[in-house]
Amino acid sequence: MRYKKFGNTGLFVSELCLGTMTFGGEGGMWGKIGNLQQGEVDKLVGHALDNGINFLDTANVYSEGRSEIMTGQALKNLKVPRENVVLATKVFGETGTGGINSRGSSRFHIMESVKASLGRLQLDHIDLYQLHGFDPATPIEETLRAMDDLVREGHIRYVGVSNWAAWQIMKALGISERLGLARFESLQAYYTVAGRDLERELVPMLQSENLGLMVWSPLAGGLLSGKYGRDVQAEEGSRRVSFDFPPVNQERAYDCIDAMRVIADRHGVSVAQIALAWLLHQPVVSSVIIGAKRLEQLEDNLAATGITLGDEELGALDQVSALPAEYPGWMLERQGGARRQQLSDAE
Repeated sequence: MRYKKFGNTGLFVSELCLGTMTFGGEGGMWGKIGNLQQGEVDKLVGHALDNGINFLDTANVYSEGRSEIMTGQALKNLKVPRENVVLATKVFGETGTGGINSRGSSRFHIMESVKASLGRLQLDHIDLYQLHGFDPATPIEETLRAMDDLVREGHIRYVGVSNWAAWQIMKALGISERLGLARFESLQAYYTVAGRDLERELVPMLQSENLGLMVWSPLAGGLLSGKYGRDVQAEEGSRRVSFDFPPVNQERAYDCIDAMRVIADRHGVSVAQIALAWLLHQPVVSSVIIGAKRLEQLEDNLAATGITLGDEELGALDQVSALPAEYPGWMLERQGGARRQQLSDAE
């Protein structure tokens, strides 16, 4: 397990992060994702920590709060020293009894939610508190001031964001710098070899502003697990049948799966491990969030850290998964070539 510097902070996190969306689901959407109970959760968390993972990610809305409860209880049951784990959770989605102010990124909702999350987690602080989505109803400055207050009060250590556009993050960073507020240190976003959309705007922004990247759904909701393909029908009750998310260009995904099968056979590993290894080879990635329902799934994912992909293999995957050219990207590429060459020659 390798550890990476987390964005512009002095924090180091494991290249794999244990996601907790499979914890505690009981019916509805969450039940389709996973319904692990406390004993099973303890085993998964313990095995992850024993194998070098020091980063856990949850959210207040996962299984309507039960995920946070089980995550905190697992750390307590396993007697994990607080300084040995980096704990991330999120705020934004609807919580509580569904009151009109029980959602979004208002100061009201943030302050109520952080108290509730700390109680469920049985902790006195949260290491990374993330805005789970963009709130069009709340001024960004109000949200940032609330998060800064939580940092100053010691309830949270770092501020992160998830599922925002590049322009929204840049606007927030500008406000934080102008007002001297705690800034976003990370983005949690969807990224797979079959879904590289964030490379258009978000990746250049992350590299320019030195933000960390946490990847969610690295196997595209199981589509890249190796269980699916053009000629392989999804089994009834499987994740993609019961919860078809995130949206994926299936033809491109099948092309990627075909290419990954060849590489997986060459290495004697699973297709899922190759999909994870590809992400781990991307310099912009700080940590890849993995989730599991069974110990064998977790072990398979952990093994991806030991796979080294050669330049030819990375090139083959890059070619088969390449995004269609879009404006202004193709114009920036065309016009900036000479200056990029000058930079290269000067190095």
